[in-house]
Parts: sequence; C-alpha cells; structure tokens
Amino acid sequence: LDGGADVSYQDAGDLHWRDPKRHLWLLALAVPTLPLQAGALVQATGLRLFWWWGPIFAFAVIPLAERLTGSDGANPPEAAARRLEEDRYYRWCTYLYLPLQFGALVWACGQWTAAGMSVTDGLGLTATTGVVAGVAINTAHELGHKRVQLERRLSRMALAQSCYGHFYVEHNHGHHIRVATPEDPASSRYGESFWHFLPRSVLGGLRSAWTLEASRLQRRGRRTWSPHNDILTAWALSVALFGTLALTFGWAVLPYLLLQAVLGFCLLETVNYLEHYGLLRRRRPDGRYERVAPRHSWNSNTTISNLLLFQLQRHSDHHANPLRRYQTLRHFDEAPQLPAGYATMIVLAWLTPLWRRVMDPRLVAHYGGDIELAHLHTPSPGRADRSSA
Repeated sequence: LDGGADVSYQDAGDLHWRDPKRHLWLLALAVPTLPLQAGALVQATGLRLFWWWGPIFAFAVIPLAERLTGSDGANPPEAAARRLEEDRYYRWCTYLYLPLQFGALVWACGQWTAAGMSVTDGLGLTATTGVVAGVAINTAHELGHKRVQLERRLSRMALAQSCYGHFYVEHNHGHHIRVATPEDPASSRYGESFWHFLPRSVLGGLRSAWTLEASRLQRRGRRTWSPHNDILTAWALSVALFGTLALTFGWAVLPYLLLQAVLGFCLLETVNYLEHYGLLRRRRPDGRYERVAPRHSWNSNTTISNLLLFQLQRHSDHHANPLRRYQTLRHFDEAPQLPAGYATMIVLAWLTPLWRRVMDPRLVAHYGGDIELAHLHTPSPGRADRSSA
C-alpha cells in the first residue's frame, strides 16, 4: 500500500486508529442533491436566483468555508491503511452518489418542462446540474481505478450524464501512463491558458481513448466497432439515458441535457488543467520517462474540498498509487502546493492573467528558478536536451 514511499510506522496503537473524519465523508453526498437544494431554496425564499445554486455553492460558499476551516495535512497511520481500505463504509459513500445523481437529474427534467420555468431559470438549473455532472466524473474517477468489477461498472454509469464515457479509457490507460509529459493531452503547460488547453485536452483525450481502445481490441482479436468497445458502450449509456428522459419528459429537455453535459466535462477539464500545470517528468538515459512522483502533481489539503471530492486534491499520492482508496491518500511535503482549494483555483484558471500572476511564480520556485525544467507551452531551442538531463 505504501508504493515505496518513505513512511514512518507508529506504535501498535495505530492498528486501532479511528478516522476523525469518518462521518464527514457523507458530506460529499450533498453535491448530487444540489438541484434539489436549488428548488427548495427557491420555494423557501421566492428568490429565483437560487436556480443558480450549484455555481454559487461551488465557487462562493465553498471558498468562503475553506477560509474559515483551513487545511488538514494529517495522514492516516500506515499501520491502519489496510483496515481503512477494507472498510466497506467508505465504498458506500461513493456508491450512494449515483442514485442521488440520477434522481436529481430526473427531477431537473421535470422542472425544465414545467410551466412557469423561464429560460433564465432553466439555464440556472442547467448550470447547477452541470456541477453535479462534473463532480460525478470525479466519483467515476475514484470508482474506475478499483479492481472490483462492480465499482468499474458504476464508474461507467456515473459518466453517462456528462457523455464523457471515454474518460474511463483515456484516464486509466493514457493519462496515468503519460502524465506530466508532452504526450499527455490532459497535462497543461507553463504559459498555456485554460482556454487554449480546453480544446487540446478534449480532442486529444478523445483521440487517445479511441486509439487505446482500438489497440486493446486488436490485441484480443476483436473488431473495433463491436459491443466489446468500452467507449461505444459508454456512449450508448448516455444515448439511452438522454433518450429515455426525452421520451418521458419531451424533447424540450434535450438542449438542457446537452448543455449540462458540456458544463460537466468542462469542469472536469478545468481540474485537469490545474492538477499538473507546468510540471514535467524528465527522460532517463534509456529514453523512458522517470517514474511518476509526488512532485509531478499540484496538491491541496483544504478540508472542505477534500471531503466533497473524495480527496482528489491529494493528487500526488493518487498518481503514485492509483489503486489506493481515497480515505488512505496521503500528503507529501515534496508535492507542490496550490495556494487554495480546487473551488478557488478553478475560478482562477478561467481568469488567465490572474492565474498566471498566482501560479507562475510558484512553478518557477518549484524548479528552483530554472523554468527550462518545466513543461513549457512554447519550447525554446535546446529545451529537449535540458529536460532529458
């Protein structure tokens, strides 16, 4: 479980260690109910602004809460890790996201087609539902890395709302192999704006996923265009989901469904952008890239976002040990640290000048002032030699 990390074991009391945040992980289930919360707030206050509750919650309430609650860099004792991994309570915290996610989506469809729902209100509910779709990709991310077949199936189901089923293939078999290298479309470069990164990552990830899946099927002697193609079956889930909802509530829901899906995967791609900005793995003398280490991912220990995102912010340990479950992910001092949690950094990523003012000096400091060691957006002459050194 330690992935070769230098872990100091504590005394035998660690075997009986109790997770102080055990019951707080259930807070993650507040996210899939955001559309229902929006409806309740509109009813309670009469303020139709609350149809936009998802973005308000994600990008105003959470950053403010994190300023008040601060960060938690404590790691669970390694001696207690196996017991934590085997505790099924933590799995149910992720499993329960899905019924709440799809229940809220069905409810939203009913609201979109209800009399009295204006276009502005509908767009607000769409943005709120898009936040759920985006975080659902994170839940799928946690489930999709596990060896248990049920969790892998649930991962594909969670991706149906965002129409991003190919993420399951590309993330596990592409991004984790090529992270922090020029070959990875999901690793952003120093000086690259999010708005340049977005189409590069979306289209590059799609091409990569299809190539990887085609190669897998070819090795097994199967046709690419077949029911064995994990990308096609994932997309079929989205078609079945949207088709069923359109037949049930009317075709008027389709524009809202498609827009919330786009907002969902754009939220995911924003997170991709900030997780590895400017970080680069060097080539070894044999031509291969060095092993992924904590220094190749930006981390954050803000308590609220880590609870809501199943510790996605402890991204360094996740890349070093992708099978490790969220409740046992650790903080490493060598990992570069974001100045705030994901909720705040996502907004900064959309504001390019502010992002660069905040993040570029941190990246330069991470490389000891030698920016040529970073993953540059515009390579300078001779840069390849330096990065291979």
